[in-house]
Amino acid sequence: MTVEQAIITAIQYESRVHKAYADQVSRIGDPAGRRIFQTLADEEQSHLDYLHHKLEQLKQTGNVPADTLPTAIPTPKQIEAAGKKMQQHVASADPANDLQMLSNALELELKTSAFYQEMVRQLPADGQKLFQRFVEIEQGHVAIVQAEIDFLTQNGYWFDCFEADLDGV
Repeated sequence: MTVEQAIITAIQYESRVHKAYADQVSRIGDPAGRRIFQTLADEEQSHLDYLHHKLEQLKQTGNVPADTLPTAIPTPKQIEAAGKKMQQHVASADPANDLQMLSNALELELKTSAFYQEMVRQLPADGQKLFQRFVEIEQGHVAIVQAEIDFLTQNGYWFDCFEADLDGV
């Protein structure tokens, strides 16, 4: 795959993820979940803007320097720390629907992350640099969606670590 083909494919991935988040903002019952979906939708739009810019840059100059790509999403460690401090959370009006939307979002994020990881493995150095930052950002997206799923299901796990207090059971 060429760098141009990779950018075009990345635009397709990001478009699907953006649409999913934008569609779900008004459908999720939990206010915190709505904020997360809106933040993720905004983030995906910034990825689309960046990728369109890079595609145009590639067509005009023949190369794609990897400019800084900021993210509004905290790192997985920051998400974990904030989640541990969270004492109260507004209960969702429709937890089954919210869980389904989050599960769909997680699946999209995992597929998108896998695509970027593959691009980093396959592409020449300039393409690798372009997509490495996307790998880091997508890992943050996966972490935040998984944290919401873990909280919503209250399964005793937080970031794949079992944390339920079994002493009182």
